[in-house]
Amino acid sequence: MQGIYEAEVSQRTYQNRRECFIPVGKWTNELAQEVEEKLQQTWSPEQISQRYRTAGNAMVSFKTIYRWLYDGRLARAKISMLRHKGKRRKPLETRGRFLVGKSIKQRPKEIRARETFGHWELDTVVSSRGKSKACVATLIERKTRLYTTIKMPD
Repeated sequence: MQGIYEAEVSQRTYQNRRECFIPVGKWTNELAQEVEEKLQQTWSPEQISQRYRTAGNAMVSFKTIYRWLYDGRLARAKISMLRHKGKRRKPLETRGRFLVGKSIKQRPKEIRARETFGHWELDTVVSSRGKSKACVATLIERKTRLYTTIKMPD
């Protein structure tokens, strides 16, 4: 014989089981104070994490220390305390951005208004699938909106 389903009981059971699986994290106030002290003594996050690893204390990676520092969790520690002053941090995503020429927003009003013939826009489309190196150039004339594509050689 099967029991009767009760939503409240099921919800409590779920919450009790879920509490066991939520990661607690490494953050403690004591650990934060120790890390801040070491940073003020000009230790690098790599040195701090290695010291914890060799001493057998709480394992904390240098990436975690950097993350705490950049997130502002370490109140007394500043990025300027780092030897490289945060310069080694990876740059933001730069793919798909062209730093050559003027922005489309800076073009003259007559081009934006599509008043005269002869203003072309060019774009390239590159395949990213498998071993194919196919590339297509697309040309669009602003006034007439004439659209042309040209298949580029490998």
